[in-house]
Amino acid sequence: MDTTLRERWETLRARVDDACRAAGRDPGEVRVLPVSKTFGPDLIREALDLGLHRFGENKVQEIKDKAAVFGSQEPAPEIDWVMIGHLQTNKAGVVARLAAEVQSLDRPKLAAALDRHLRAENRAIDVLVQIKTSDEPSKYGLEPDLLLPFLDELAGYPTLRVRGLMTLAINTTDPQRVRGCFARLRRLRDTAAEAGHDLPRLSMGMSGDFALAITEGATEVRIGTSLFGARPYPDSYYWPEKN
Repeated sequence: MDTTLRERWETLRARVDDACRAAGRDPGEVRVLPVSKTFGPDLIREALDLGLHRFGENKVQEIKDKAAVFGSQEPAPEIDWVMIGHLQTNKAGVVARLAAEVQSLDRPKLAAALDRHLRAENRAIDVLVQIKTSDEPSKYGLEPDLLLPFLDELAGYPTLRVRGLMTLAINTTDPQRVRGCFARLRRLRDTAAEAGHDLPRLSMGMSGDFALAITEGATEVRIGTSLFGARPYPDSYYWPEKN
């Protein structure tokens, strides 16, 4: 039997709350970021009716297209577009204009481009540094040993409000290896804190592994298929060439 978006949201939130309690944590500590990539405006309108206003997107063009749809409405709904996919430097201008947050900041060249465009827009946004915690070639992210110098460099960009770290776990059925990726991100956050960097947010965990991420300290889980349903595109659709 088909379920409604409201039913799926209530079920998902209950599962997240249960995972928090199983880990000895307060459910209020963990947010859900709905990942709306590939899903159209109609489903986003349903989500807005449920009180959801932050949406994760993997592609700049989707943010641009969807922002154009909702921006044309009177009055335009309050939506925060969150860039969670690999961001090419030459598309930083669009993100600087339209996104409320970037969770995939992974290199100095991108930080400089975002800062330049944000200054032109007279804006500042929240950012998370994406860390590569697995050895999969398809995964993007900053190498862990470069985190501290990168954070020092980011201090020179006032338009980039560094709030925490993000990662994608290894794609495997072995829960210990998946959990190891999340544990590594948490340890990196703790090491950064010892060096004077306040990084309260850990964005990690998706539909298939969010309970493990919550156990290791996630403050936000990025959920798409468990909320919106299966997507028509393969994973390769979301991994553009590096730039």
